[in-house]
Amino acid sequence: MKPFLSMIKDTLKIFVIFTACTLLFYFGLRAMHSEYEEFHRYDPPEGKAVKVFNNSGQSVIDRLSIFFRLGE
Repeated sequence: MKPFLSMIKDTLKIFVIFTACTLLFYFGLRAMHSEYEEFHRYDPPEGKAVKVFNNSGQSVIDRLSIFFRLGE
């Protein structure tokens, strides 16, 4: 009877620890989501930003060729 109760007690401890860790992970992810939800990734750059890509002078066929060759 004692080994059975010991096994139940150990199982209950593991279940409680697993549940606590799962809740900690869940609420941590929710906190991170709420932190970055208001973060605007596509705002115009500030400071000395330089535009790297210039689209003028290329036809659709040229751009399609580059897309298939380079996978961009």
